[in-house]
Amino acid sequence: MAGSLRMTAISPSTSHILSLSSPQPQNPISLRLYKVLSASLDDDATREALDTLAELYAPGPLTTSTNAGIGQSRGTKADGDADVDVDGDEEVEERPAGLVGAAAAGVEESVAGDIAARARKNLRRDVESRLAESSRQFLQAFGEVDQQLDTLQEHIGLMRVRCDEAQTQLHETNKACKSLLDRAGSLREERQGVAVRQSIITLFLSRFTLSADEKAAIASRDVPVGSRFFAAMDKAAKIRDDCRVLMTGDEGDTKAGLDILAATATHLEHAHDKLFRHCAFEFRQMGTGRDASLEVAPALQEAVRRLRQRPELLSEALAFLSQTRQATLLSAFMDALTRGGPGGLPRPIELHAHDPLRYVGDMLAWVHQAIAAEREFLESLFGVRGARRMVGAVREFGATEEEGWMGELMDAAVKGLCGPLRVRVQQTVRSQESSITTYKIANLLGFYMLTMQRTIGKEALLTKTLEELTGLAYSIFYGAIETQGRSLLRIPLDLDDTSVSPPLVILDHAQVLREMMVVYDSSLLGNEDEEELQAGFRDILDKMVDPAMEMCLTGAEEKKKHRPAWDKAVFLLNTLSYLQSVLEPFTFTLEKRDVVQGLIEAKVLQLIEEHYKDVLRDSGLAEIAAACESRRPNEPLSHIPAAEPASLQSALHRFSEWLSGEGVVHSSRLSSLTVQSLHTRVHQAALERVARTYERVCEEVKKAGNKYEAASTLLGSERPFGQVRLLWQIFGLQEAVG
Repeated sequence: MAGSLRMTAISPSTSHILSLSSPQPQNPISLRLYKVLSASLDDDATREALDTLAELYAPGPLTTSTNAGIGQSRGTKADGDADVDVDGDEEVEERPAGLVGAAAAGVEESVAGDIAARARKNLRRDVESRLAESSRQFLQAFGEVDQQLDTLQEHIGLMRVRCDEAQTQLHETNKACKSLLDRAGSLREERQGVAVRQSIITLFLSRFTLSADEKAAIASRDVPVGSRFFAAMDKAAKIRDDCRVLMTGDEGDTKAGLDILAATATHLEHAHDKLFRHCAFEFRQMGTGRDASLEVAPALQEAVRRLRQRPELLSEALAFLSQTRQATLLSAFMDALTRGGPGGLPRPIELHAHDPLRYVGDMLAWVHQAIAAEREFLESLFGVRGARRMVGAVREFGATEEEGWMGELMDAAVKGLCGPLRVRVQQTVRSQESSITTYKIANLLGFYMLTMQRTIGKEALLTKTLEELTGLAYSIFYGAIETQGRSLLRIPLDLDDTSVSPPLVILDHAQVLREMMVVYDSSLLGNEDEEELQAGFRDILDKMVDPAMEMCLTGAEEKKKHRPAWDKAVFLLNTLSYLQSVLEPFTFTLEKRDVVQGLIEAKVLQLIEEHYKDVLRDSGLAEIAAACESRRPNEPLSHIPAAEPASLQSALHRFSEWLSGEGVVHSSRLSSLTVQSLHTRVHQAALERVARTYERVCEEVKKAGNKYEAASTLLGSERPFGQVRLLWQIFGLQEAVG
């Protein structure tokens, strides 16, 4: 600020003179100004110094500044200090009074200029004064600190004295209390040992005894059988096992071990009693409604599994279940018979009593379904989830303990169904008039009997009941077909009926037999061997086929006596062939088919013989063939009247005419055969014999001993000209010749 004032004091003319007098040395003020102006004010130290000056000489109100300036000027004069420049340049200014007076007189001077001047003049003094004041304050503060340190030193001395005294007393006390400390140490060690033993005993008791909650879970009636009860029971069983392991050691049976075993035995006994009561209660509640299928709760399943450790209790509990299920199934069966299902659907079974097969089938199907549901229920109850058997496969009874229990329970549960089922089936079977219906019912009963044998065993009461009913049905059925067979034998053939087809009574009888065979074939399981197949239907075939064949044979014989013109042989072949065609589709009729086929073969041979004679007579070779057969030894054939050359010529002419007729390829008698293969077979067999007869006649004629003149000419005059091979060709028997 002072430099700026000085620059304003220099006139323009003077600065101009200075600038012109360049050879002269520059003015110190200019140098000072250049130095100040060229100085950098950006560094932190300079800025901090300027901030300090600004705080030291901060401007105040005008009056305060004026008074301060006046007081400062006066102080300066009184002190008589020389005005020293901040930069060390001494400069005498004798105008402080003038400046103050001018300010007092109202001379207008800027506050900034006044502060700058004052700072230039009094900076060193002000700084020194400030430093001195700070030093005095430091000295005063350090004096107080020194006093406090002296006081602290006195207190430390007193504390040292007290500590020495306490140390002395402590040393004396340690000497006096050494025995007590030793005793306290031994007690501490004993307490640690006791704590260890206490923890061991606590762990032992927690492992080998039941807590109060666990005892309550076993013995209390308020705690239901559930997870809490089973957990307590498992712990009691584990305690017994662990205790037995410990008692196998060197010490042997200890009192604690025996006490633990006795206590756990009591708890387990209470637990099994509680399980028995729970199971008995649940079993009494099972199946009280009409639905026989039940869901087994996991708690009940687990209770039954644990109760198997007490077979006597489980047997007693299962007795309640058996009684409950027996009553439930009987009630459900009677409802199904008389009331039907909920809301009337399905309808009552007895509404179908007019249809015996459906009636018996519905009852047996209901029983089978009830047994399947009972089996599923018992498997769930005993937790049996093993390998599933194939449908229809034989169940292995008694393979496991569970299978034994289930077999007994199922037998007892369905025992009550045997009475109503037996009465209704017996009434139905005895009231039937149709043998085929009776056989269907018997076969149905046999199927369910086999099913029950594989499901609940052969010793079950229901199985034995079905065996009894099956035997009754078959006995009634066999009685019916025997009666039918006897009545069939009493029916004569119609004498006025000239046809050779099977009679109507045989057709009806064979139709009934066909239906029986269809029923039997549908009832086969597919795993029977040949002997079983034959034996299952052998009696029925004997009682059905034998009377039919006997009736045909005896009836045909009687009719032949009264009607000699009637063709008995064709009738028998037609009837037997029809019976054979009825039996042929079924493999289990092989034995009876062989019997019928044997009879057919006999009748075919008989018919061949008859047809051969007829053909031989029609062809004109009968007489000469008879002559060949009946002549005496060494008697010439030509000397016999029937074989004389003229008769032979006539016979050959007739034979030639017959060869040109339709009798060679067709027989009016054989056309009545219903089986075309028999027609062909009989006719060809007869023609073959005729050809052989003609061949023999030719051979006899050609023999010299028979004394025929010009035998070749005689034979060659008519077809086949004495050529047997040609005759075979005419008959169409080339293959037979070959």
